[in-house]
Amino acid sequence: MNYKNPNSVLVVIYAKDTNRVLMLQRKDDPDFWQSVTGSLEIGEKPIEAAEREVLEEIGLSISNLQISGEKQPLVDCQKQIEFEIFPHFRYKYAPNITHCVEHWFLLPLESEQEPILTEHLAYRWVEPTEAIQMTKSPNNAQAIKQYLITSK
Repeated sequence: MNYKNPNSVLVVIYAKDTNRVLMLQRKDDPDFWQSVTGSLEIGEKPIEAAEREVLEEIGLSISNLQISGEKQPLVDCQKQIEFEIFPHFRYKYAPNITHCVEHWFLLPLESEQEPILTEHLAYRWVEPTEAIQMTKSPNNAQAIKQYLITSK
């Protein structure tokens, strides 16, 4: 069996013109809303995983983006946290793996865009405070609070 790597990325996507956050509804747990997230593949750097996950989950190619003249709009927060994997998702990991290390990124877009969903049921652009309330992920909530509320 191919187990998930317990090293992952979180990419909080927001629109600079509205300061609203893109939230995605999971297929495997419809009550769970989150930002773009996913595990690193073998040999992959966190920034490469972040770019791949954005493309896979919302159909947006970061390499084709130019935000305010910046060639690389993806912001590496230089932060990683360890968190406990929700028990109902642990079957995806090797036996006895209970924690994951997550690397945080921000992706500021000029304006809200309609994502092309492949791995989620729905999306919503919401105020950061609503995004924090929507997500079951404490670290997703913490990242939104830290970078989109307290830093403003």
